[in-house]
Parts: sequence; structure tokens; C-alpha cells
Amino acid sequence: MVKRIGILTSGGDAPGMNAAIRAVTRVAIHAGIEVYGIYDGYAGLVNDKIEKLTRSDVSDILDRGGTKLGSARLPEFKEESVRLKAVENLKKHGIEALVVIGGDGSYRGALALTEMGINCIGLPGTIDNDITCSDVSIGFDTALETIVDAVDKLRDTSSSHQRCSIVEVMGNRCGDLALWAGLATGAEIVVTQQTGFEETEVLEQLQYFYEIAKKRHAIVIISEKITDVHAFAKKVSLNTGYSGRATILGHVQRGGSPTPVDRVLASQMGEKAVDLLMAGKGGLCVAKQNNQIVAVPISEALDMPRSSRKALQNLFNRLI
Repeated sequence: MVKRIGILTSGGDAPGMNAAIRAVTRVAIHAGIEVYGIYDGYAGLVNDKIEKLTRSDVSDILDRGGTKLGSARLPEFKEESVRLKAVENLKKHGIEALVVIGGDGSYRGALALTEMGINCIGLPGTIDNDITCSDVSIGFDTALETIVDAVDKLRDTSSSHQRCSIVEVMGNRCGDLALWAGLATGAEIVVTQQTGFEETEVLEQLQYFYEIAKKRHAIVIISEKITDVHAFAKKVSLNTGYSGRATILGHVQRGGSPTPVDRVLASQMGEKAVDLLMAGKGGLCVAKQNNQIVAVPISEALDMPRSSRKALQNLFNRLI
């Protein structure tokens, strides 16, 4: 059985990562396995920023956002020479396997290390919910709650001044944050990469809401990197009866104490990761499918097409 495992967080941080770190550490120690924390992601792995973790090291982090281990992006990790340095450091510490918490880029690194003899298990830690093999990712629920809270407050002030609030949220490649937030807040329009963006059409819709539907306010939720929301807000003011205002929520979506849903999900996934490593398995990622915690080959997960979320989009369209 594996005697020493490492754990790292990579890419963008997500609320719930600390809960996953805690779960992996405590479940492993309970099984008699030593756990080593790797600081600052793959960069820390290459630079040998590795320390042994105890049960007390992961106390009082369950409710904290961010990641105790820190995170960083290391594009150079795709180079074999860089990965060889990482493997060398793991072997120096006697670490036989690794848990990697992050998004698809982190998964690619985990798969490459597995092919080099270090069994790795990936956990989906990303607020965007863009790990296709899992119904939900660690951090998504918390980020969604942050967005909904902000939009609810914007609606209060928008209705007082006959404004249209254009709210930019994260998730360019995957529009789940925008779509789920739109459903949860009763937004008038949701724009994602999946829906496409026809500026003239959106302006016409807004004018309909103002002139025909007699709505005193409107909320438009739009995924990042689709358009300049400040410039679009000016066009709303010029072409509709609303006064356009843009709000970019930005990195506030990544912060905050994780919701109970994210804490439990991260704990369940952390436990599953340790069980898989104890069974001598690697090259897998943990996912939640149909309310079950399962394992999926990373190679398959990376090739899965992104869900169109057609059912949710159709529901949104019927509720407008």
C-alpha cells in the first residue's frame, strides 16, 4: 500500500479547496499514510516547496476560502525536463502518489506525471464548473451564491432608477455561472459563449422590456471576455429607455467562506481520492455524477464535449 502521498492546488483558487486539503490529509493519516503539502502548485513541486502535514496543520481551514497551500500557474510544466525535476523532488521525499486539485490544465499535468510513474488523482477545483465529467465542481456553489447576492442587491437599486444592470461574471468557456445565476435571480437576459451575442438583438429585447412589458429595470448577466460591458452599458443608455450601468464582479467571485454544499462535496471527493490511491490507481479524476462520487479516467475527462445545458437554457427562456 502507498505510504506517502502529496497534495497540491493548481490554477485559479476556488472556495472549498481547503476542505479538500483537510479531507485528503485526515483520511490518509487515519489510514496510516503520511501526507506532504506542496506549496504554490506545480511551481512549488519543481522548486521543492514540500512539507509534511499533520492533522493539526489542517485544523480551522474547513470554512476558509482560497487555498492554504497556495496556487500558481506554470505553463512550462508541459515540458518533460521540467516534469522530470518534479518527479525527482517527489522521489527525494519518498512521495509515491499525488492528489491534484484544480481545473483541466491541472489535470493534464496530473496525467503526464502518472505516465511518468507517479500515480495522480485529480479533484475538480474550479468555480467555472467547466470540468465536463462532473455535474458540479468544488467552488461553483460558493461563487454562484456570491453572484446571486450581488445581483439581488443591484436589482434593488436598478428598480429605483429605471436602470439596466449589466453584470459580468466569470466563466468564459463555460457559461454555467451566468446561466445558473440568471435562473436564480430572474435576470431578463443571459449571454454566454454558448448563447452567442448579437448586440442589436439584445438592445431590441431590452427596449421591448422597457416599452412594451413596462419593466422598471432589467438585469443582463454576461460571461467574461464576450464584450466590453462598460461600452455596452453606454449603448443601452443611448438605444433603450433604460440607463445602462455595468458591474464587473471579477475576483470577488473566487473569495469568501465556502458554502456547506462545497464543504461536503470537497470532503467527499477528498476521501475518494485517497481510497483510489490506496488501491494503487492513478490517472483518474474524481467526479460527481447523478449524486454519486465516481472516478473517471483523466484522458476521457479531457476529451468529453462540454454540455450545452440545453434543458436549463430552455427553462430560462420559458421563465422570461
